Amino acid sequence: MDAEHPVIGQRETSDLPRYAGIATFALLPRAEDVAHADIAVVGIAFDSGTSFRPGARFGPAHIRENSRQLHPYHQFHRSFPFRDAQVVDAGDFGVGPYDIEAAVAAIDQQARALADAGTRIVALGGDHTIALPLLRAAAAQHGPLAVIHFDAHLDTWDVLHGATLWHGSPFRRAAEEGLLDLDHCQHVGTRGGVYDPSELDDDRRAGFEIIRSEEFAERTADSIAEQIVRRVGDAPVYISVDIDVLDPAHAPGTGTPEVAGLSTRELFAVLRRLRGLDIVGADVVEMAPAYDHAGVTGLAAAHTAWELLSLISLAMITPDTTTE
Repeated sequence: MDAEHPVIGQRETSDLPRYAGIATFALLPRAEDVAHADIAVVGIAFDSGTSFRPGARFGPAHIRENSRQLHPYHQFHRSFPFRDAQVVDAGDFGVGPYDIEAAVAAIDQQARALADAGTRIVALGGDHTIALPLLRAAAAQHGPLAVIHFDAHLDTWDVLHGATLWHGSPFRRAAEEGLLDLDHCQHVGTRGGVYDPSELDDDRRAGFEIIRSEEFAERTADSIAEQIVRRVGDAPVYISVDIDVLDPAHAPGTGTPEVAGLSTRELFAVLRRLRGLDIVGADVVEMAPAYDHAGVTGLAAAHTAWELLSLISLAMITPDTTTE
């Protein structure tokens, strides 16, 4: 950051404890409080594309509430993400609940406005439908994207109940629109149900390779991360994390839970080894607080967003500017 745009970090005052005041993500400044944002956290309170349990429209508020205890120093990366880049909470996008196509168009428009201003987005969902317009906005700036998709499910399905836009289709639509680099996309943690083997063929045509959840019991985090890094190469990267990639023991608050998933430790061990990738955008989706217990899923989602913010902050600075 330069003198014209000094970095404003987390709220720091001895008069107001972390559990009080307005719950911006990680107590970050609001977008209107700064002249320019390198990274913006945005909420997308939309769940009209869900196919099972609804409620992810309330995810952004729940994630923000559970992000209050996040601190400014990242011990693994030895960095201060909120000092090395200007990070803000840009509030929630204006999205209506009744028309999926109109909602996708509205998300696209608002995401492009941020991208055009040079701001990278970490979105808090909301269901996985929101990934499609976010990919459109990122690809408009950076070209076809390598996607790292942490999810129990493929999300490359086609039509369901007459809908082409729903939370199981964003990456199929993105591939059809030319938003993805088809040689550099990777699923991680996949284990969900499949109706027919042809769906796996469709998934390969959409550009994805699969690292299944059971591989986390057989391989090291280093091995899995190395495979991901090789797969995405030097392409601009978008990371999409469906919180149901975690086992329901670690993330019960989601709409389509699947057993035999990752632990939070396994997820973070891999995420933290993705340092050095050119991450141009990210999301954390499918947080449905009505099914959460004691904030378990909210905490997992908030800390996942923190990990993604940290990686993007590192991608936007040169190594010698990282504060240790």
